[in-house]
Amino acid sequence: MPAIIDLSGTVAVVTGGTRGVGAGITRALLEAGADVVTCARRPPDRPVEAAGRTAAFHAVDLRDADAVTAFFTRVREEYGRVDTLINNAGGAPFRMLGEGGPQRHARVVELNLLAPLTASLAAYEVMRGQEGGGSVVMVGSVSGTRPSPGTAAYGAAKAGLANLASSMAVEWAPEVRVNTLVLGPVRTELSHLHYGDEDGVAAVGRTVPLGRLAEPADVGDACVFLASDRAAYISGASLHVHGGGERPAFLDAANVNK
Repeated sequence: MPAIIDLSGTVAVVTGGTRGVGAGITRALLEAGADVVTCARRPPDRPVEAAGRTAAFHAVDLRDADAVTAFFTRVREEYGRVDTLINNAGGAPFRMLGEGGPQRHARVVELNLLAPLTASLAAYEVMRGQEGGGSVVMVGSVSGTRPSPGTAAYGAAKAGLANLASSMAVEWAPEVRVNTLVLGPVRTELSHLHYGDEDGVAAVGRTVPLGRLAEPADVGDACVFLASDRAAYISGASLHVHGGGERPAFLDAANVNK
């Protein structure tokens, strides 16, 4: 399918861009013509490719501020600029608050809030001095907008991430735009860890108004849009990519019109 948006000549960094949602984002950016650099703690089993092109990979611990700064310096030296940063890396295992202990929960917040802050600061140092500035996209979650039992620290971090993005959008304008994608459930190779077998995945999909879980490509398309000039006047926004959200439980519980 031909790209509707052409990002040729631009450079994008995708944290955690080697599998799952991150790989979908990487492929979408490659298909749009961007040069894509991914980073994660461990290399992928196979390179992420799309449209006959391959994303570069660098091993980086995003919780190490010095390593993150060195990584963005290297990208600037190799490519000359950084046009887009997608802060995708994150996640958390299902763990009730009373079962984890403060250190485990703190690491979840560190990965999902402090690491995107660190990466954004490093990217900003590159973007603010280049022609055209840049675009930062935070990958948020509906867990940050409603109670999230079992992933409370993750939800709190994602709530903070959206607030951080809106503040960045004010402080860094007009050189750098900052936006947040608010994701619902996404079907990836790890979906079974959250939803069980195919029947469980399908059952969760039926709770979404559009009738299915998102695909990584759906998230990738939204990232391509926010990275492009077609979103040139969009900053400080939260774009909901959740298929219509979650059906309110009271509608099914109420004994009305049944």
